[in-house]
Amino acid sequence: MKSSDESIGDAAARFGLETHVLRHWEDAGLLHPERDAGGRRRYGDDDLVRIAVILRNKAAGMSLDQIAVLLDRDARDRHRVLEEHLAALDRRQLEIAQARAMTEHALRCRAHDITACPRFRSHVADVLEGATVWSARHGEDAAPTMSR
Repeated sequence: MKSSDESIGDAAARFGLETHVLRHWEDAGLLHPERDAGGRRRYGDDDLVRIAVILRNKAAGMSLDQIAVLLDRDARDRHRVLEEHLAALDRRQLEIAQARAMTEHALRCRAHDITACPRFRSHVADVLEGATVWSARHGEDAAPTMSR
């Protein structure tokens, strides 16, 4: 990547963001752009990499607090936060695989009402039996937990 020195508008446009998002991330301690003589933010290569890291990890389900730990080289609980996130990703991966199998079955099922199809119902048997508990709180990781 060539060396960059971008304004907040250019940096935001590069990633398809509004400028207020970059300001918010700066307020949250995730970004630390240099300032020019006029006090305007200037985003260099390292800042752009941090923005890309933030975007990639938000897409993977990390909160800004978790991303702050990831980006803080001195964070004491970095490994714990990352291990918890890996576990959440593993749960989501299992749920996606189950949802994919259910969708593939529904696509090929000849039943007029797929919810009446015994094979289709087998895809949600764990939920019906209470073996999988779902979080009902908004904004929380939607991955289920398995009851035993």
